[in-house]
Amino acid sequence: MADDNRKIAFICSKGDLDMAYPALIMGWAALGNGIDVTIFFTFWGMDLITNKRVDHLELAPVANTSMKMSMMGVPGNLGIPNVMGILPGMTAFTTNFMNNKMKSLGVPPVREYLAMMVDAGAQLYACKMSVDMFGLKKEDFIDGVCDIVTASDFIDMVADAQVIFI
Repeated sequence: MADDNRKIAFICSKGDLDMAYPALIMGWAALGNGIDVTIFFTFWGMDLITNKRVDHLELAPVANTSMKMSMMGVPGNLGIPNVMGILPGMTAFTTNFMNNKMKSLGVPPVREYLAMMVDAGAQLYACKMSVDMFGLKKEDFIDGVCDIVTASDFIDMVADAQVIFI
């Protein structure tokens, strides 16, 4: 299949900082390979495109069994014990740690990444049910969100695309 016919769609359902990047990284790679990219934001994934939340995404260590400090530059293969995740300041600590690590790798913040993707041709859509559930309007979203659509409309839009749920 030729690259100009390939399409990929991501469904972003989570609003945590670590769950924002998979679709952005894979979507950016797809755009670079000439693949059409469409992203549908639903439930807590709406935080990624909501102006009030996009710059305040967090990474909570509570119940995150993959939270290995060695992955973030601290020697050893120690995880943050779950009980430590409930301590005041741990979410801010892990969020700051991840933001600094991403910055040191040259990875842009989520808002900037989304703007780059829109400039490169990605299509962003908000889930109508989630918009209604959270009492949002189109003007609450970052620039580049094409429209608010139902899940059914989205499925029709991406009928010939590879769909990845995150």
